[in-house]
Amino acid sequence: MVAVSSIQSRQLVGEQRVVFYNLNWSAYQQILQALGDRRAARLTYDRGTLEIKMPLEEHEFYSELIGRFIYFLVAETGQKIKTLGSTTLMREDLDRGAEPDKAYYIQNQAQVSGKTVNLQQDPPPDLVVEVDITHTDLDKLALYAQMGVPEFWRYDGQDWRIYQRCGEQYQEVSTSPTFPFVPKTKLDEFLAQAQVDEIAAERTLREWVHQTLEIIKNGISPDHLD
Repeated sequence: MVAVSSIQSRQLVGEQRVVFYNLNWSAYQQILQALGDRRAARLTYDRGTLEIKMPLEEHEFYSELIGRFIYFLVAETGQKIKTLGSTTLMREDLDRGAEPDKAYYIQNQAQVSGKTVNLQQDPPPDLVVEVDITHTDLDKLALYAQMGVPEFWRYDGQDWRIYQRCGEQYQEVSTSPTFPFVPKTKLDEFLAQAQVDEIAAERTLREWVHQTLEIIKNGISPDHLD
């Protein structure tokens, strides 16, 4: 029998969530096909448990702006990027599937450029982002670690947590391995300014990155930057 979790009214801030239990991989695939690709809901499946997340306005604001934050950093540092967005990442061999808020190839961009990603053959995304303002029962750290994602960001509307894969699990770290020169306070500043003016926030961030990289180029360690 399939059980459905109750949703408390106090949880309906960033997302609405419905959880189904005791579903096999075939049932998960049938639900994916029935819902189709043109939907706002995002599905995460973990060994029999399926969570359907319906993002609300606050969630979408943070998800979109964090995506821009990453894109601007990649652009200003001269790296390349392949954006997957919320593409379904499926590993039948692990009995797991996920539709993160954001997923990117940066270090491995060349390996997947111009092709449709197949996780049975291609490496997992280099960076995955999840905005979870309301509580989720799924252990997403274990899920993405098992999928082999090297770096995982989680944002709950207040705190930005960065995780780096070490062995078969994640360790929380103080700076992003992809952007080691960026202090955690910078995302808070960017999001706060974007609440008032998103264009000004972009301009400020780009200027800061450009200036910071120039300072680093001149031999000053990122640890000494504000």
